[in-house]
Amino acid sequence: MSAKSILNLGLASLLVGLLSACGTSQTVHEPLQETFDSSSTFSRGFDATPAQTCEAARRALLSQGYIATARTQELIEGRKNFQPNVETNLEINFRVVCVPQTSDGQVSLGFATALQDRYTLKKSANSASVGVSALGSLSLPFSSSTDSLVKIGSETISRRSFYDSFFELLESYLKQDKETP
Repeated sequence: MSAKSILNLGLASLLVGLLSACGTSQTVHEPLQETFDSSSTFSRGFDATPAQTCEAARRALLSQGYIATARTQELIEGRKNFQPNVETNLEINFRVVCVPQTSDGQVSLGFATALQDRYTLKKSANSASVGVSALGSLSLPFSSSTDSLVKIGSETISRRSFYDSFFELLESYLKQDKETP
């Protein structure tokens, strides 16, 4: 082969490579865009101290079957598990932060965030066999399977109605405290 033929072959290969790259589509994974606005989906104001607000939040979570996992005067965390079907498990981690809104601390803001993790059941089969040489090629199979949960997704719950119902329940516990002498 002559040098000119090799050069033409190289140029043709380069051109084919460039043209094939133009035809492929790359999937660009952009993160979900956050919108920071004055919407009050995740927060509410309360006519109570931060400690009173967080105590009412703790009661609201406990009344709905959440397990309290962390607690301070300004923070409450709770966790609840769901199993919508045999193969799927959901876990909601709920966090409420209570901060003073006024300088005297008698009015507070409650910020709530719920994170939902999704798990699926993964089955693994394990097998082993035992050969007994005295009997020839007799093999007795032993098998077992193990199941484990594998995390497949996680997202912040953003449904306004979810938080509205929580804040309404929290408010009802604050009202009960004010009515009790």
